Amino acid sequence: MPDSALSGLKTKADLSAALERLERAAEDENTFTLLSAAYQQPRAHVVGMTGPPGVGKSTLMSALIGAWRGAGKTVACIAVDPSSRRTGGALLGDRTRLAIDPTDTGVFVRSMAARDRLGGLAALTVPAMILMRACYDYVLIETVGVGQSEVDVANITDTVIFCVQPGSGDSLQFMKSGIVEIPHIVVVTKSDMKEAATRALSDVSGALHMSVARDGWTVPVLPVSAEHGTGIASLAAAINEHAVSLAFDGNLAAIRHAQAEQYLAETIRERFGREGLRRVDNLGLAPFEPPFRRIAEVSADLAKRLG
Repeated sequence: MPDSALSGLKTKADLSAALERLERAAEDENTFTLLSAAYQQPRAHVVGMTGPPGVGKSTLMSALIGAWRGAGKTVACIAVDPSSRRTGGALLGDRTRLAIDPTDTGVFVRSMAARDRLGGLAALTVPAMILMRACYDYVLIETVGVGQSEVDVANITDTVIFCVQPGSGDSLQFMKSGIVEIPHIVVVTKSDMKEAATRALSDVSGALHMSVARDGWTVPVLPVSAEHGTGIASLAAAINEHAVSLAFDGNLAAIRHAQAEQYLAETIRERFGREGLRRVDNLGLAPFEPPFRRIAEVSADLAKRLG
């Protein structure tokens, strides 16, 4: 796909306008062209941050953004909020949660409403992430919260960070719910809570010790206090180490391809149910093939067949 397809995304206003077009005309030919170009020209490392509500994800995001900006890196953020039952829109909104300079051209923040999706993500998250991934050095995605069904963030990101709050029972939830299998990095937030933080670090480290390392990567457990600015550099370094690990062994391209195929299948299932999904002969994608046009083609075919 020619670079010219992305040439119009030079400013934050350009990207905002492109995201609005995604919502209005998701299956327009121009949308397919833009998303396909972005998919085939990934630039950013995509980081997902999840954990129970109130654990301090937004504060930690602000600190991490500050660290990356201090290193000269550009950052795009997707903050997925709970939804208003009246309007369907995001309840909290991005600027109220992230302490960033709104005039900084190197940071772009988009708040999205989860609506009725249980996976902790919004329907627009994947195409928005694809666009941002082509334009920035890092994409950071924060979910609504986490639970046994709210693990979709692991299916659209390169590195997953799980946040645990000392003294809240989060570490027990981590061990009991199977969340132990999701993250690449675990952070214990509010680590200035001395004894409680030490206990949470020990509990999570013990749970991880019983799990199987994935692809040779050992999950670090890091104490962080975003309010006091401690542990942020170590977290940024761990994210970079994981990115290097993925690039070194060639897993990154394979992981992203599998995620695109899963996004294709999940979208078809949401639109046509299990029966529609069963009627599709092949939902595989060719290497580096974007899923967006394929979704439209399969959907059109199923709409005709299912009447």
